[in-house]
Amino acid sequence: MRIAVLTHNYPRFAGDFSGSFVQALCQEWMARGQQVDVLAPFDVGYNRPLVETASQGRIALHLFRYIWPERWHQVGYGRSMQSDLKLRLSGYLLSPFFFTGGILAVLRHCRRTRPDVIHAHWSLPNGFIGAVVSRMLGIPLVVSIPGSDAQVANSNGLFRRMARFTFEQASLITANSVSLRDAVLPLGADPVKFEMIVYGVNPERLRPDPTGTAELRAGLGIGQEDVMLLAVGRMVAKKGFDVLLQALAENKLSERPVVAVFVGEGDEWSRWKGLATSLGIADRVRWVGIVPYDQIGVYYNACDLLVMPSVTAPADGLNVCVPDAMSCGKPVVGTTAAGNELAIVDGETGFLVPEGDPSALAGAIATLADEPTLRIQMGLLGRLRVETELGWPLLAERYLEHFERLIKQKEIERG
Repeated sequence: MRIAVLTHNYPRFAGDFSGSFVQALCQEWMARGQQVDVLAPFDVGYNRPLVETASQGRIALHLFRYIWPERWHQVGYGRSMQSDLKLRLSGYLLSPFFFTGGILAVLRHCRRTRPDVIHAHWSLPNGFIGAVVSRMLGIPLVVSIPGSDAQVANSNGLFRRMARFTFEQASLITANSVSLRDAVLPLGADPVKFEMIVYGVNPERLRPDPTGTAELRAGLGIGQEDVMLLAVGRMVAKKGFDVLLQALAENKLSERPVVAVFVGEGDEWSRWKGLATSLGIADRVRWVGIVPYDQIGVYYNACDLLVMPSVTAPADGLNVCVPDAMSCGKPVVGTTAAGNELAIVDGETGFLVPEGDPSALAGAIATLADEPTLRIQMGLLGRLRVETELGWPLLAERYLEHFERLIKQKEIERG
């Protein structure tokens, strides 16, 4: 099978987080002997081989340029959105060039290679590009909605019309949270076309491993008796990390040896650091910044539990840090938002609490802080859930089954 993958985020160098989940899915297909062509916008940061091979499979990365000079390539790779709430001005200005360049590049590629299916990550911009090419060449289209694209698609009349065309053309739409699905239903997305498929984790890459964990904790000034909370993600409103900071100030946690480590950067970084100071908890917070993708495993293994306090601001999908932490045998405290319920089994692999509720969040964290045996039990069940439901090998196979079905349907239609 030949699969054309459209994305505006893909790892540009060793350790780059940008689009790492897209690469992980492609690598799983490659391991199964599939031929994968990834089409992504050029970025000056690229410093990686353009071809990967494994057994009978292959991934070929094709970068297209849409504007000159090269430094003006600014769409994607975590730069287009402001706090994941709206497009930056540069995104609006570059969009016509991006869509034109993308459609021409994908159309040329698909005419030459004739892929069996087009898989577009993000309904806009890539879903629309894929929809145009799908309509012109009759290739089945699958669109996946990771999160911010639902907000972009609803931001103005033109984008809504583009999204509607995309969803009408798509044969399959996947989402990693019910709220994301519901966010695009008013745009004409047919509920019958939906399949809930999360972005998962490679259980062989991330697994329980104590190597380097003691050194990491010591370097962060976290004692052996301290309970290390880990929060991973962009510093944007929908992650709800401000709620975690408020929870740390609750009496339930202020009296316990709890230290929170924040990994990531973003538009709310400075404001949230100020909030920690105003709450009087700055000494119990560590701001690490960006950690390379190939080094994040030691953070998951060093922590005692992951906290994912997502809020609907706007709708979001399951954050990849949740299955990542579970794969390392860690319990997760999450909210009932952003697809957390698709991974966390309340009371078994962690706890689910109402979004935006610092007291409830603090209570769940306190329970795990007090019971190390419970943390171990939940971590083991979380690891098992990754191995049986949330790992890329199983998720990639689900996609391939859908692709085969769509290809057969297209063959029947063609007679």
